[in-house]
Amino acid sequence: MKTIANLIDYTNLRQDAIDSNIISLCEEAKKFGFASVCVNPVHVKLAASILKNDKTKTCSVIGFPLGANSFEMKFAETRFLVHQGVEEVDMVLNIGALKEGKHDVIKQEISKVVDASDGICVKVIIEACLLNDEEKIVASKIAIDAGAAFIKTSTGFSFNGATIEDVRLIRKTVGNEVGVKASGGINTLKKVQSMIDAGANRIGTSSGASLMI
Repeated sequence: MKTIANLIDYTNLRQDAIDSNIISLCEEAKKFGFASVCVNPVHVKLAASILKNDKTKTCSVIGFPLGANSFEMKFAETRFLVHQGVEEVDMVLNIGALKEGKHDVIKQEISKVVDASDGICVKVIIEACLLNDEEKIVASKIAIDAGAAFIKTSTGFSFNGATIEDVRLIRKTVGNEVGVKASGGINTLKKVQSMIDAGANRIGTSSGASLMI
């Protein structure tokens, strides 16, 4: 269980999340030794204050959940969150640009977020359920070239979340060069283990505490 805990990004990205929810999230994450808590930008300062000097990191999201912001906005959002105390960021790439074959746009926006991150971990969400396999491969390769530390399957806000097949494909594409984060609909230990077996080395879930019981 401890090994699994080290892989979990314990997540609350709900629109109706309030401070007490984030406080509970952070305390549970500390208790179980999760890799991070992932919260909306408005809650980063609170989470960072609770997790200061703890091994559990504060993570937040960029261009979430649609990815349809300009790279200038994603850059500014990243810089702001770094100053707020964020230690990891999960950014959503511009899906429309990817589908139009504007690979230079995708690489530029990821590179800008990496530049703005001051060396913290940047995970790129490709929203795999909206892509065909070729697009998943292209997106993953561009993200690597732009300096991403992880490829993440999903926001959890589209019509489908992580699948074993997508995790396998991404891991095959990136090799051991970067991490693979599975996220979206992972709410049982069986699902967690299946994602790990497929190649994921980070799991995004809002069910972290219940998985440890």
